[in-house]
Amino acid sequence: MTVRENYYSNLSKTLVENFKKRRFEAYYCPTKEDALKKAMDLIPEKSLVAFGGSMTIKELGLIDSLEKGDYKVINREMARNPEEKDELTRKGMNADYYLMSSNAFTAQGELVNIDGLGNRVGALCYGPRNVVVIMGMNKLSQNRENGIWRTQNVASPQNTIRLERKTPCAITGVCGDCLGDGSICSQIVITRRSSVQGRIKIILVGEDLGY
Repeated sequence: MTVRENYYSNLSKTLVENFKKRRFEAYYCPTKEDALKKAMDLIPEKSLVAFGGSMTIKELGLIDSLEKGDYKVINREMARNPEEKDELTRKGMNADYYLMSSNAFTAQGELVNIDGLGNRVGALCYGPRNVVVIMGMNKLSQNRENGIWRTQNVASPQNTIRLERKTPCAITGVCGDCLGDGSICSQIVITRRSSVQGRIKIILVGEDLGY
């Protein structure tokens, strides 16, 4: 075990306990392969599954694994036009399981997210019966304020580049507090507890994943 692997393993015990105190169901997986297996174990076959925009989910190959199995997957990325994509997005709010990552999480056990359309944070707050949040340890932040800074100055600039949005942060790498059509920062949501015990299930991964 490397020094970093040992550090993440030790730190994860503290983080998992802090999440559990806030009524989250929480797990630690050393590798993305372990995280993929844990996610698949958490989702019963026949479940209706939806997901938000997430590079972490893609890096795990989770959607591919679900689509190859006995699951009903709402994949809005397969929509043929904007109207169909909107309809699939709305159907995702009634899923049995909703999959996503988080832009940041705090050492105290809170989730920090900034969203453009709002479907991802909307599902996190209410709708799907279960939410599975998968996060690399690179998204750890000291506190809420640091978590918001991370979302605006680390996650958002990279996502705007990925989405080919013409925003200040896509050019400078620094949040410009923009209000234009290209902005992907409409809602800031701090999730400090799971209102329903265990509804939100967190999988921490001992690797750098997503933005």
